[in-house]
Amino acid sequence: MAVLKFDETPYEKVKEGLQRKIIHTDKLMTVVIDFTNGPWSEPEPPHNHPHEQTAYVAEGELIFLCEGEPDQHLKAGDMYAVPPNKMHTIQLLSATARIVDNFTPLREDFMKK
Repeated sequence: MAVLKFDETPYEKVKEGLQRKIIHTDKLMTVVIDFTNGPWSEPEPPHNHPHEQTAYVAEGELIFLCEGEPDQHLKAGDMYAVPPNKMHTIQLLSATARIVDNFTPLREDFMKK
């Protein structure tokens, strides 16, 4: 069993305005992502990955863009899912936001070496 106490776990700074905390088992990863650089005038560049992904918008407001789907205006409490290899991104509409992502299999690219 693993326990991660939010206030006792340091953030990993990914880039300016984006930091995260990660917990995982052998097959499932949860990533808490905090954004502090909004709102954005444009979406982040779209990306894809071979992982299944679900996400919960815990705080803030955003537009979720996913290949072949209509853009979705989301706020705290909303969720979305992304199939493997599908292009997707977000555009932050609020000053700050928190998204809780889940991935399977693990995002090895997020793991510290």
